[in-house]
Parts: sequence; C-alpha cells; structure tokens
Amino acid sequence: MSLPRILAIMGSGETAPTMVTTHRRLTSLLPSPVKAVVLDTPYGFQENAPELATKAVEYFKTSINVDLVVAGLVRLHDTHIAADPVAIERGLRALSDADYIFAGPGSPTYALRQWSGSSVARIMIDKLNNGGIVTFASAAALTLGKATVPVYEVYKVGQDVQALDGLDILAAIGINAAVIPHYDNTEGANHDTRFCYLGEARLQMFESLLDEDTYVLGVDEHTGLVIDLDVATASVVGNSNVTIRLRTESFVYPTGSVIPLSLLQSPYSLLTGSGEASTSHPVPAAPSAPNAVAPQASSLDAALAESTQQFDQAMKDRDALSAVRAVLALEQAMQDWSIDTLQSDVLVRSRSALRSMISQLGDAAIGGVRDPREVVAPFVEAMLSVRATVRAEKRFDLSDVIRDVFASLNIEVRDTPAGAEWSLPSE
Repeated sequence: MSLPRILAIMGSGETAPTMVTTHRRLTSLLPSPVKAVVLDTPYGFQENAPELATKAVEYFKTSINVDLVVAGLVRLHDTHIAADPVAIERGLRALSDADYIFAGPGSPTYALRQWSGSSVARIMIDKLNNGGIVTFASAAALTLGKATVPVYEVYKVGQDVQALDGLDILAAIGINAAVIPHYDNTEGANHDTRFCYLGEARLQMFESLLDEDTYVLGVDEHTGLVIDLDVATASVVGNSNVTIRLRTESFVYPTGSVIPLSLLQSPYSLLTGSGEASTSHPVPAAPSAPNAVAPQASSLDAALAESTQQFDQAMKDRDALSAVRAVLALEQAMQDWSIDTLQSDVLVRSRSALRSMISQLGDAAIGGVRDPREVVAPFVEAMLSVRATVRAEKRFDLSDVIRDVFASLNIEVRDTPAGAEWSLPSE
C-alpha cells in the first residue's frame, strides 16, 4: 500500500493526553506494525535526554499502542562530547526506514546546529514527497519554516531577536512561513509570553527580519495542524486555534477547521478575499493587551487551577468530601500528564499544591472540618437553659458554677436584655 503524505505541526502537548487522538489517527493510517522513530536531537544537549526519550517511548507504547524507536541522534557534530559516526549513521538509517517520524521539545537552535550539513531535512522532505508522516512539535516545529527564532536565547539570555535559517521543509510543500508554536502561551501571567515566549514586541521585530512574502504560522498550545498532501487540506486539531499572521492582520482558525492547502501556500489572498474558502471562516484576531491572559487550554495547568479553586472553596464551606475529591482530581491529573515531556514548572507547582492540600487536610483532621459552633451548640444551649432556670430561682451559686465552667472552656457568655449570648474565641 502507498503511504500517506502528511506533515503534522503541534504547538505543544505532543506527549500529553490532548494529542493522543491525533497520534492514534495518524498512526492508524500506516501499515502494522508501525515503524515509528523519535528524533531526539532537539533535547540532545540536556542531561536528562535519555529520560525524555524514555518518556516518549512509554507514551507511544501505553497511549498509542505503537513501539517507538529512539534515533539516538543527540549530536551529529562534536560538542564537549565527540559525536559517534556509527550512531549517526544508524540513526539516519532509522529515520529513512521509518513511516512515522516524531520530534518535539528542546532547543531549536541546538537542533539546527546539529542537523546542519546532514541529511535530516532531505529525509523529511522525502517522506512528504514519497510517503510517510512527519510530526514536529514545540521546539522541532520552530525549525520547519524558512526562518527560526532563537527562543531560549532571546527569552532567557537576552540575546537580540534574530531570524536564523530554518530547515525550510515547508518550502517543499509550497508554504513560505515561519512556524511559531506555543502561540497562545500565558505562562508569564503578568508579562507577555504569547508567541512562544516572544511577546508582541519581539514578534514584530522577528517579522521585520523576514522576507516580505514570508508569514507567521502560529499554532496554539495543545493544538495541531495536520497537513494532508494527498487531499491538499490542513485540519486544525486539539484544543484551540491556528493563526495565519500577515504582519498587521491575523486570521484565526479554531479546532475542527479544514483549511485548503492552497490558502497556506497563498495566504495573502485572505487580504483581498480571493482565497479558497475553508470549512470554517477565519476570524480576524482582536487586538489584545500584552498582559491579557487567554483562556486556559485543557492541560495540567488548567487542572491545577481548577482543583485548587475547588479545594479552597470546599475548605471554606467545611465540606471535607469535596476537598478530598479535589485532592484526588489533582493527583489523577498529575498521573495522566506524568509522561508529558513538558519543559515548564507546572509539575513542580502541582506537586507543591498537592502537598499543601494534604497538609491542610491534616490540620482539619486534628481540629475538625465542621464549624466548631455547630458541634458544641446543642450542649451550650442546654446548659444555658439550665443556667436561666437556676438564675430565675435566684440560685446564683449554681449559676456561677455554670459560668465558670464555660470560662474554663473558652466559651464567653454575655447576659443581655434579650437573653444570654455566647461565642467562641475565634468569633
């Protein structure tokens, strides 16, 4: 059977629950057993590169039911460690033989340096021309276009914005674009981290360095664009949107949209209204403030926010059962997302929140979750009735005994014209 010719671009979540359906659908199009390979170069510089590769293998095995082979191409040129020519040739051969090639997180600039002068780009283009599925996500997705922005160097180190030469695999299918994953990122909270941590100002700088006819193709987090070359369409999958940004004009395609390939190849027709229609009309993006926080996608971040809100409300309402449910929901979300190779601190924050919840439940186990007044009220009211009776009989010695007992229990009793009132120390 002839193999499908597909390029899938994922904004993030490539090894998360949100992309399971997409990976399954794509691998189902291939002969069984699927010959799948993870291209591990983008994170090859990291000390935990073997762990990230293992997580990807585990994700595909447990969630996709596909055995993923690790290419072993962590370096194709010497770094502080010499490159192994035998491992390089073995890895390149694995890519050539694969029907499904997957690459994800890491550093786009490291990947480009290592792939420079190699056959990696040619192998990817060959799959798109002759049959095979190429899935690039996150850092790897940044390398697909004509130009690549050095995200880490700009965001973390303060390097000036540059437009580095990308692999330009998109050019092989007639698309002249620079890919920006993590397009709707809100991790900065009080500062602008949209557009893969660049923010609006730096994205505009990047655009000014592009050729006049090169546009920005933005893919939101936990969202993908599946370009099927055999039917000349591109489908938006996952949680959110894909954006065609033509400098000052942006056109947004929500999940479920099917975009003609011709529109990705000639996007400026959108400005004149002459472009071929998609199944979902693009929505011109509204201007947003730099600090604007977009709605959260279904992610561990969202699960953390939801569980924390539910737990806090349950504790405020003194609802022990709902508090426990919130703790269990967060723990389950952490388990569901544990295989994800995400590079943010959300797992650390989730673990910290979970420990705090457990600590609060421990305090509640000692002091009780129910309102203390609700617990002691029947007994206090009964004794106050007895006290009122003995006072009416002018047996003040007994009345004083009851008052002293209340005082020893830190229950304050006040006699008013309307009758006795009582309160606990915390009230």
